[in-house]
Order: sequence, then C-alpha cells, then structure tokens
Amino acid sequence: MIEQQITETGQQTAPLPRGKKALHNRVNRRELKERMKNDPVKRVTLSFYKYSQIADPHAFRNELYRWWDALGVLGRTYMAHEGINAQISVPEANFEQFKTLMNTYELFKGMRLNVAVEAEGKSFFALTIKVKDKIVADGITDPTFDPSKTGVHLNAEAWNKASEDPDVVIVDMRNHYESEVGHFENAITPDVTTFRDELPLVADMLSENKDRKILMYCTGGIRCEKASAYMKYKGFENVFQLEGGIIEYDRQVKAKGLENKFIGKNFVFDERLGERISPDIIAHCHQCGKPADTHTNCANIYCHILFIQCEECSKIHAGCCSDKCMDFNALPAETQKQQAPGMVFNGSKFGKGAYKAFRKAGGALNG
Repeated sequence: MIEQQITETGQQTAPLPRGKKALHNRVNRRELKERMKNDPVKRVTLSFYKYSQIADPHAFRNELYRWWDALGVLGRTYMAHEGINAQISVPEANFEQFKTLMNTYELFKGMRLNVAVEAEGKSFFALTIKVKDKIVADGITDPTFDPSKTGVHLNAEAWNKASEDPDVVIVDMRNHYESEVGHFENAITPDVTTFRDELPLVADMLSENKDRKILMYCTGGIRCEKASAYMKYKGFENVFQLEGGIIEYDRQVKAKGLENKFIGKNFVFDERLGERISPDIIAHCHQCGKPADTHTNCANIYCHILFIQCEECSKIHAGCCSDKCMDFNALPAETQKQQAPGMVFNGSKFGKGAYKAFRKAGGALNG
C-alpha cells in the first residue's frame, strides 16, 4: 500500500513510490554520460524556478528525488528555504505525467516550465538535487530585503516596444562568458563572473539614473527576479524585467512572428552550453581569434576550463585549451592521476576568469 505524503507546507501531494531508498546517484559520471549518448529515449529539456518559502528543504528534496527518479528525470536542481531552481530533462513519454505530478503541489501550480529552444534530450546524464543556503547566491545579508518586491514583468512584445525608447537602460544580468556569445541590442554587459558581484556593480553603475526606465534580462528569469527586487530595494523607481528570460522571449518571438532583438547565442547551463537565437556570431575563438561562439570544457578533466573554441582549433588541440593540456591528456590515465596534484592548468589558475586573462593578453590561452 502506498502511503500519502504531506509536504513541508502542509499540502497533500500525490502518493510517493515505496521501495526507492537511494536518494543520490552512485554511478560514475563518465559511465552515465556514455549511457546517455547511447540512450534512444526521447527527452524534453526544461527549466523552472519558484521563489517561495520552503520550511524543510531537505525533506522536500528527498520527496522530489524519489518521484523524479521514478519518472526517469535527469538534471540539476537547487533547493533552499527561499525556493527552487531546476534545469532538468524528462522522458517525452512521461512528460504529461510529470506535469500532472507537479500540479499536485501548491508550490508548483500555474508555474511556467521553460522548454529548451534547441535540445535533443542529451543535456543531462544524472539526477542531482542539492540543498543550498540560497537558490541564487546573491551576497545579500540585509534581513529587510524582500525578493518578492520585483519589477514589472514584460512579455516579448512589451519588451521590444520598451527597448525602442532611447532613454531606457537595458542591463544583462548574466555573467560575461554568457553575454560574450549573445545579448540584446544596446545592452550593458557587465564584466563579471558571478551574480553576487554583478548586483552591487550594476546598482553603482546606474546610481545616477534612478529615474530612468531600467530593463533587465537573464537566461530564464530567476536572476532578474532577484535583481529587479534588489534595484527597487536600492531606490530605483522604474524597474522592468523580461518575463521568462531569453528562453521564453525566443519562444514568444517565434510563436507570434515578432522581431527578434537578441543577437547570437543564449548560453545554457547543461551539456549543450548554448542554443542559437539568431544566426549572428559575435564572439571569437579564444585560441586563434576567428569568429566562433561554441563553448566547450577543456578535454583535460584536471583542467576542465570553460572557453570558446572553433572547430579547427578543436581538431588541432584535441579539444584542449592549451598545448600543455593536450600533452598531459595524451598520457595514460594512471599517469595523469599521479601527476595531476602537482600540475597547474588554466582551469586551476583562472576558472571562468580565464576569459578576462585572454582578453587582457590579446592572444590565445596558454598553459
């Protein structure tokens, strides 16, 4: 007999499958990735978020893990007292059941699911749900800050109209490695690597423009939800945000035949690392400088730095960011394991900040 479960908010949910004891993935990531490449199951890639008070995120996390694992859900989800942020894929055959299940929770009723623009369902290869202090790290410590007091949400049509006003300020609330491959026309693209750094930077940059209309956007809306509330908290009067972010904007533009004001690619945080919104290529290969906007992680797993690499350089450098990584990656796996602790690669030196090092040097990444 299946017992009824009650969520931490006191809402009755659908029955929980019994006998599912493993609440974490225990299979090697490489093996999981190989399984996914060969898996013929069609999947739907999507993302969603919800700011809402969750009294016991650990219990709720375990509950969702059991349900999602039973439905074959894969992906990455963060949960905290302030809400949930998920990027996942669901077997196409189970998608309707997944939506029905989600709607049994008061927390998720009426919530928009952002279905990916370009996806073959190979975006994720494991189910990971982590409990964190916040679903978006923001560095805000003031207990009086209220993330629910957001700016005005604009759909794609309203966004296009508002952005044509020469007096508006359009701000990209993503990191520089995201805006490097794609952004809205005339947008300010702060040179930052974390959202925590960007919030105070943007507020300071626009401190003399508190009466102007501020338009903010991000990938799926979750960062702007908090950013627009932060700007209002800082005294900005006319704050607006793109509803559903770039993902929903693209969907509405295509569905309604609207003008597309986004140039290039939308960076996404899954195996694809990007989905094309317009045919424009606005970035450059970090090794040879040719036009390119394909992100990749260095094939040397002990480096794994995220960078832009053109097809030609990928062949020349065997998917690595430098000759040093390419030579190291050619060594036997056991030798790599022994030598890695004493090695320093681009990934361990710079992290995502390697982009800045590349731009300042005016040349290719080096080991």
